[in-house]
Amino acid sequence: MATNYDPSKYGKLLIDTLPGAIESEEENERVLAVIERLMRRGEANLSPEDDRLLRMLVVLVEDFEEKAYPVGPSNPAVALRELMREHGLKQTDMVEISSARREPSHRSSTANATSASHRLRNSPRDFTCLLIFSFKNE
Repeated sequence: MATNYDPSKYGKLLIDTLPGAIESEEENERVLAVIERLMRRGEANLSPEDDRLLRMLVVLVEDFEEKAYPVGPSNPAVALRELMREHGLKQTDMVEISSARREPSHRSSTANATSASHRLRNSPRDFTCLLIFSFKNE
């Protein structure tokens, strides 16, 4: 995504922020604070320079956190239960999804998965895969 930005303004932001490879939890916390400050302003209120800085900082944090907090292979059933717990859903809330597996209409199944994925703040494709693997593992 190419955006027009003023290199001079961006350079000043870089000098103020001093971004670089994150090598400690303290650096990570400092960068997260900058990200939080930028995000509080709202996407519509960010200059092209702010947006560019924000995207770079997110990449740096993701890189550090992937190395500092590696996530092993996940169990889809556990992941689904965790999503349900996080969003205060019960098994009965998932009836529309499990019934979608028995319906012949692909459109209906897709609509149900899309609806549930929005409730769990997850993409419909990822949610559908998670759901299928959860049922296979039970």
